[in-house]
Amino acid sequence: MTIPKQDPPGLCRDCGARPVAGTTRCPSCGSPRVVVHAELDGLSIAHIDCDAFYASIEKRDNPDLQDLPVIVGGGQRGVVSTCCYIARIYGVHSAMPMFKALEACPNAVVVKPNMEKYAKAGKEIRERMRTLTPLVEPISIDEAFLDLTGTERLHQATPAETLARFVREVERDIGISTSVGLAPNKFLAKLASDLEKPRGFSVIGAAEAKTVLAGMPVGRIWGVGKVFQKKLEKDGIRTIGELQTMEANDLARRYGSIGLRLARLSHGEDSRIVRSERGAKSVSNETTFRTDISSFETLRPILRRLSEKVSERLKKSELSGRGVALKLKTADFKTITRSRHLTDPTQLADKIYATGVDLLENEVDGRRFRLIGIGVSDLENAERADPQDLLDQSAERRKSAELAVDKLRDKFGKTAVELGLTHAARTAEASKKTNKS
Repeated sequence: MTIPKQDPPGLCRDCGARPVAGTTRCPSCGSPRVVVHAELDGLSIAHIDCDAFYASIEKRDNPDLQDLPVIVGGGQRGVVSTCCYIARIYGVHSAMPMFKALEACPNAVVVKPNMEKYAKAGKEIRERMRTLTPLVEPISIDEAFLDLTGTERLHQATPAETLARFVREVERDIGISTSVGLAPNKFLAKLASDLEKPRGFSVIGAAEAKTVLAGMPVGRIWGVGKVFQKKLEKDGIRTIGELQTMEANDLARRYGSIGLRLARLSHGEDSRIVRSERGAKSVSNETTFRTDISSFETLRPILRRLSEKVSERLKKSELSGRGVALKLKTADFKTITRSRHLTDPTQLADKIYATGVDLLENEVDGRRFRLIGIGVSDLENAERADPQDLLDQSAERRKSAELAVDKLRDKFGKTAVELGLTHAARTAEASKKTNKS
């Protein structure tokens, strides 16, 4: 008896209908945005990424910008934070110096970032994600992994159908388009979401993973940066397919633990689970003095040491954050909090401390303080933390120095390397008690 071949399932992204395979347009609404895949109804790991998030919000709030190339950036960094897809046609991209971006696209409209507005929209989208599943793992303000395993009964729909409905509702209610990648694991889901932007909905199944990956450059593998990519290319490895032909033990001998990870990911294998963001909302450290302090010069080194402690915890937890908050308590027990939202997430003590000092300077006016604290909020994955600052080489040198100190402390102990301010902070802290929040 011959078992008839079953057609792969289809899904209209615009109306949710389930057209049969072979149709190029949805028979219900006429939309050409139909996705057909053999594993469509069996996959539940998704990566959702908002399309050109900052620029999309600016266009949403100012319809006159809709058909124009828009660049969000400038300010102290003097670089592109993001840009719309029209500007990308001209070669503009994130982290590009603004003068180069305007050379490539002189007619672009430059808008200064409004992080409060972006954070509000990002929070609203995040809350909607949580109605789909409790397993939401943010990567940044505008993207997250979701695990919809076992949600079929809750939503009376497959994960693919639930995601398509979510995308339609976000675009209708919030005015932001998103791209979705659906796959059996996080690595493939992230790759899938980049395949068809903007407004994409792409699927990579387990059966086709090796074939899809084979032709991609090694730089598409999570964790392979430009420097390591050049090293691999120097060793004759340019595509993921070339990695697939190599033994895991050989890769481990060449590149250590990262070699084993390359072996797994090149075959589409990723055992990482989607971790819920529920838990810590911020990482902070504070200290109460035995004797009230009013001097900025005395408070400053203490703030440096607290910033280092916060940074250490962020790095160990592989977290970063965009919000930096300073906490002070006056001698009469009045609590003062001051905060600032950063353009890029950070986990560096240098940036946390510098922001804290700026906030502290405005508060030291003769009042006596019995407590000081510093914290980082709006936590996310550390994957995008502290991008290179093309216009501030001193910042890059400080970053390199801090990471070098971290390695020495990991190897020889926390007191192996003392920074000047840290040593001063230890002296100042000798007469006070420390509390972690």
